[in-house]
Amino acid sequence: MARIVAIDYGLKRVGLAVTDPLQMIATPLITVPTPEVLAFLETYLQKEPVEAFVVGFPGDLKDRFAPIIIAIHQFIELLCKKFPAQQIFQQDERYTSKLALASLVEGGFKKKDRRNKANIDKLSATLILQSFLTSNKPNRI
Repeated sequence: MARIVAIDYGLKRVGLAVTDPLQMIATPLITVPTPEVLAFLETYLQKEPVEAFVVGFPGDLKDRFAPIIIAIHQFIELLCKKFPAQQIFQQDERYTSKLALASLVEGGFKKKDRRNKANIDKLSATLILQSFLTSNKPNRI
């Protein structure tokens, strides 16, 4: 089986997470500057088989989408063109940044590490991926 890569897209940075080859466990991968994400993914796909991408899709309690949604749509279009063999899914990412920060606090990370937004971004991508894996379990073989 191939891996699934989750993407927590931001205007400055992109957090990435990945499954194991059996697609059971989500693990933080890396945070890269936004302009470098496609090049990073291209290199990563040369080393590892990837079946799909899961892109975090932000919204709020009233089901309105955040202003970044336009940039995410443009990114998804680029992703489709660059990697036509991989499926692309969207996953609700509401509150993942807050949950990621809470996880860092619970995990005993130092304040300096909790302020590092790169840590929050890749942990957010992990939460997006874990949510995707959980919500799609019944449909998976």
